Amino acid sequence: MSTPRVIVLRAPGTNCDEETIAAWQLAGAEVETWHVNRLFEEPRGLGRFQALTIPGGFSYGDDLGAGRILATRLNHALGDALQGFRDRGGLIAGICNGFQVLVRCGLLPGADGGRATLTNNDSGRFEARWIRLVPRPGLSPFVDFDDPIELPVAHGEGKFLTADEASAAALDDRGQIVLKYADERGTPTQDYPANPNGSSLAAAAVCDTTGRVFGLMPHPERHVRAIDHPRWTRHAGPLPEDGQGLRIFRSAVAALK
Repeated sequence: MSTPRVIVLRAPGTNCDEETIAAWQLAGAEVETWHVNRLFEEPRGLGRFQALTIPGGFSYGDDLGAGRILATRLNHALGDALQGFRDRGGLIAGICNGFQVLVRCGLLPGADGGRATLTNNDSGRFEARWIRLVPRPGLSPFVDFDDPIELPVAHGEGKFLTADEASAAALDDRGQIVLKYADERGTPTQDYPANPNGSSLAAAAVCDTTGRVFGLMPHPERHVRAIDHPRWTRHAGPLPEDGQGLRIFRSAVAALK
């Protein structure tokens, strides 16, 4: 089986690219990082890769809103190229700020998924904490596991909202809400702080109708080793080598092989 090739896209203000590269490499992918300007100059370069990731950070300082400037630039210069990349089987992931970019590009929730946005947390402040997530496998190749995981969040504009409640319910019915914020019992919740931002239907990660475009607010690249978790010394039983965030990257690599 060939080794999947992944491009990690960075822009001014991106600050999670190195961790994202390391996560893909640990999952078994071959990775290159490109500045967004290079891709604007060479859009056919996407043809060398099977997956694209937009990592977290504060692209262009979030000066006009989280992810808005990068989304506008990508739409203008690469809109057709990104859609073509997806349509030929490529995987696209956006983490935190990258998720905000994909939503503002219109790649998420997707053509049949209605309108959505990511807006200010209900708390009115930046939230940085570890949270529990319950997965819904089936549609997205990024989520092929069914047991809960714990990942950190770090965002001020992470509340996922659709145009109305019916649109959110339709997304859920189609299986597009692939990770949900959950309480200690593993039950999806709207309650703070288990749900750090107030997202509709506890949505922490969504995919498009193909499953190949995937965005999430939590940071899987920050939990690729078990010792990344702040409570690793209290782990019951033998400590695993891998962190739970690595499952997302490994799921995608397995789907591409």
